[in-house]
This record gives sequence, C-alpha cells and structure tokens, in this order.
Amino acid sequence: MNAKKRHIAAAVIVAGALALSVSACTAGSEQPAENQKLTVWTLERQPDRVEIQKQIAADYTKKSGVEVDIVAIDEAQYNQLLVSSAASGELPDVIGGLGLPGVGALQANDLLDGDAATKVVNDLGKETFASRSLELASIDGKQLAVPSDSWASVLVYRKDLFDKAGLKAPETYDDIMKAAQALTGDGRVGFSGFTTNQETFEHLALGNGCQLVDQDKKIGLESPECVESFSFYRELMTKYSVPGEQDTNTARSNYLSGRSAMTMFSSFILDELAGLRKDMLPSCAECAGDTGYLAKNTGVVTAIKGPSGESAAQFGSQVNWAIPVEAAPAASDFVKYMMSEGYERWLTFAPEGKVPARQGTKDKPTAYIDAWKALPSGTTTKAPLSDFYPQSVIDQLSSSPEKMTLWAVPQGQGALAGALLAEQPVAKAINSMVTGSTTGPEAAKSAADTARTIQSTLK
Repeated sequence: MNAKKRHIAAAVIVAGALALSVSACTAGSEQPAENQKLTVWTLERQPDRVEIQKQIAADYTKKSGVEVDIVAIDEAQYNQLLVSSAASGELPDVIGGLGLPGVGALQANDLLDGDAATKVVNDLGKETFASRSLELASIDGKQLAVPSDSWASVLVYRKDLFDKAGLKAPETYDDIMKAAQALTGDGRVGFSGFTTNQETFEHLALGNGCQLVDQDKKIGLESPECVESFSFYRELMTKYSVPGEQDTNTARSNYLSGRSAMTMFSSFILDELAGLRKDMLPSCAECAGDTGYLAKNTGVVTAIKGPSGESAAQFGSQVNWAIPVEAAPAASDFVKYMMSEGYERWLTFAPEGKVPARQGTKDKPTAYIDAWKALPSGTTTKAPLSDFYPQSVIDQLSSSPEKMTLWAVPQGQGALAGALLAEQPVAKAINSMVTGSTTGPEAAKSAADTARTIQSTLK
C-alpha cells in the first residue's frame, strides 16, 4: 500500500472511531520558512475562540514569516472532511484542542510524529509541564502529543443545605448516598447526573477502582468494582434524582434552578454558578436578589472514593497539540509558539475549563499558573473565579492536571476510549439501567460485551 492510500485508510479508521478527537498529515518539505504555509485544524471552533486563534497565528506569521491557516472543524462534518482531505492530499500540519482518546486513536494508526512532540516538550522544558499531563499524552514513555490544558470533573453541592442538615462534604460513595437521601424531598432531588454520556459515571467508577481495561488490556467492566459502581449509580439515579434521561443541559439546569442539591459537571460550570453568563444564569429561589448566591453557597469536590477504591480519583479531560507525520517543518515551531508567547491568550477562551498543563517557563516556573488564576471567566460579565470561590477551590483546580485520570488512556488504550466515546456503550447501559429495569450487573455485562466487540475491531 503506498503512503497516500495508507493515510486514507488510516483516516477512515480514525474517523469511525472518534469524530471528536482527530488529526492527520500533509507532506512536508525543507523549504525556507518564508515559503512555508501551515494548515492548522482546531476543535476550538466557537467564533470568538477562532478569532483569537487567528490573531495569535497572525502574530506568529509576523515573527516567523510562515503563513498559518486556522481551520475550525465542525464535529458533525469531521468524518467526511477527513476522508476527502486525505484523498486530495490536503490534510493539516497541526491540530489543536485534541482530546487524549483522539491522540491514542491517531497513534494506533501511525499518524503521529512523536519525535516532533518530544522535541517541542524538551525545547520548552519538560520540567515546566505537569508531569501527569505529559504521562497521559505518552505511551510506553514515548511522547505522542504536547499537552495544552484540561478541565476537571467536579461534584458541586449546596453547602448551605449540607450545613443545615449536618452532612459531610460528599467525598465518598457513602457521603454522596446519605446526602442524596437526606436532601430529596419538598420539590428537590438529592443528585443530578448524566445518563446520556458516561462522564459522571466514569468519575465515580474510577474512584471505586473500576477500570475500562486492566493492565493486560482486557475489558474490566464486569469486575466486582465496576458492578458495584453500576449498582451504586442505579440506586442514586433512580431513588434520589429526577426521573428519565438526563444530559448535560438538564443536569446543569437542575442545579442552577435549585432543584438539585448536588450535580457532577466539568469545571466549566463554575462561571455559570457565579452568574457570569447571561444565557445560564442561576434561577434558584435565593438567586433572585443575588446572582452569585450559588457560587457563595456551593462546595466543590474534585476527587471521589468508593468502598472498593484504593484512593480517591480525579477525572477530567486533557486537550493537546498534535503534530502528524509528514507535517511541514514549521509545525513544531508553531506549537512551541502556541505553548509560550500565545499560551495565555489561548487560556483566556474559558479559564474555568482550561487549566494550564504547562505551569510556567524555565525561568519562571509558576508563570502560567499564576497568570491563569487572575484570568477573567464568563461571557456576559467577566471576573476571576477567585472573586467568587475560596482559595481552596482555586488550588484544587490548579493542581488538577497533576492528579487527573480517565479510562483506558493510562493503559495505552486511547483508541479504544475514543471508539467507546463514539459508540457510547456505557452511556447506553446506564440509560437503560436508569430509565428501565436493567440491574447493575446486567448493565455492566451489556457495556462489557459491546466494549469487547469494539476492541476486537481496532488495530
């Protein structure tokens, strides 16, 4: 198979596995910088974010002479775009905003230039990155991509209600269940969580020692730890939550409206709780006279422990810069620029959900973390999170890149994680369990059977 056909075939495999985390390659050359042009695909496609990226790219062009074309990727059109671009030989040199499952999927299809990523990290200073972020973007010690930033999964809870009921912070399965039971009633439910994606469940499962795959890469969803996690989630969601399906919008709305005493969400919710987004204003009864009421009366838990877990687990999502094989020579230089001179502007997109993986420079080890803490969050109104949350919450978020984990990636099975995000067998099992009569063990078996089938189709 010639190189062009090989790239087309690999692109099709990756597209089928994960439409949300993607990259590819374009033929490189040794032409002078001023004659080079980079095509950069970005998954950060909101119009205001694209405009900032174009401004950063324009500044890079002034400095280097290398033209940069920023191309925002519509997730719904990605598969078709990837295949057609591969066929025409016009695939990008760099991709930004790439999730870890996407990195794993591309690595499995031999489309990533790990040597280029390693050189970028070494040139910037390996010691300037959170070590866990580098580890997650590696396999068997080989760097696959350059970690950029991450959001943390958080359990937010009504401190005022917890204090009134004499409840502990919900840091364990037992704490969560007791609080959910105590605070359900009088028009309020104890907990809101997702049934249409796996994020809430994955966070809880990780804290109970439940892994998607074990160290031998065998599907582990039917392990005692996972069955226990499924059963726990079933009880929590069927007895102490709102009936039916819950997605990101409904779970968030339940908390913002005061209908739910707890929810689990990405750290992107923090600016909304503070009343910094006009389209997502808190609407609880107490919020009528104070849009910042929820932020003042919300506790934040990042790590959760189940009865079978050895330690509490922190879940989240890390995005990275990927340099495909055969990328133009200037690709590495552009990524270095985005992770240095352009880095703070990249983080301004949404600081509450973009905690820097690169913490500082060789000369100023905490420069980027310090800058991040002062960046304003919000859309309609902007203000630093520190105006609304105690230092303990800011510290939890800023340290999350060092503690984060997720399914399959640490075991070198990022491609499988990506494929499961596309197929959603865990979410489907959860939804059946919560909205139907499926038991915890049955849900675990259903998810495991589908996961094994998907795993058998991957390279």
